[in-house]
Amino acid sequence: MFTAEERDATRTRLLTRAASDPAIAGAAITGSEAVGAGDEWSDIDLALAVEGPLEPTLDRWTTHLYADFAAVHHWDLPSGASTYRVFLLPSALEVDIAFTPAAEWGPHGPTWRTVFGQPAPRPPGAPPQSRRDLTGRAWHHALHARVCIHRRRWWQAEHWIGALRTQILTLAALRLGHPAAYAKGAHLLPPEVTGPLTASLVRTLDEPELTRALTAATAALLTELTHLDEPLAERLTPILSPAPPPA
Repeated sequence: MFTAEERDATRTRLLTRAASDPAIAGAAITGSEAVGAGDEWSDIDLALAVEGPLEPTLDRWTTHLYADFAAVHHWDLPSGASTYRVFLLPSALEVDIAFTPAAEWGPHGPTWRTVFGQPAPRPPGAPPQSRRDLTGRAWHHALHARVCIHRRRWWQAEHWIGALRTQILTLAALRLGHPAAYAKGAHLLPPEVTGPLTASLVRTLDEPELTRALTAATAALLTELTHLDEPLAERLTPILSPAPPPA
């Protein structure tokens, strides 16, 4: 496992290379380290502004990560005009580098610290996640979990129960003003939100246990919805209440 010192040294080496690369017009530290909220387990998150086509720079940097840092694997996450290339180093250090056309390079949120270069003007903020969509996904997941239990598809039922729990955490985080994506604000939620959700964790793959976990998750969803749209919670209650499996 990497140490914080090793991680910081790796970041410095990468930023030094970026400053010497004629195709890189700017570099920024992103993620928790950009705002001083990192810890000993934080990975490396960088955003690079690329002049010209992205592909040659992506290829060159990938060769560099494998040759000089002994990367063992990488994968891509496209996002708009950017490509996030995610590398895994032998020390279990994750290096996430966003390669973005220079004309569109700039912060999309608060976790950004420019190292060099001139960021483009920040575009209007993207609309927050729709509570309507999150609510719809939640009742969808609850119904699908129930059907999977009836069909005796235990692993698929477990999947939908976990997905339902994620929607509840996201709704609660948005309501309380905490980071919502990837459960980043889940540890900030009060016990009255997270406590009931503990009972939704699936312990064994059998019908009684999955039914128990789904019942707990559904109750937590309806409780959360009473804070957001009580009439909707009332309409959903008879629909989402667990039904006995067919004989």
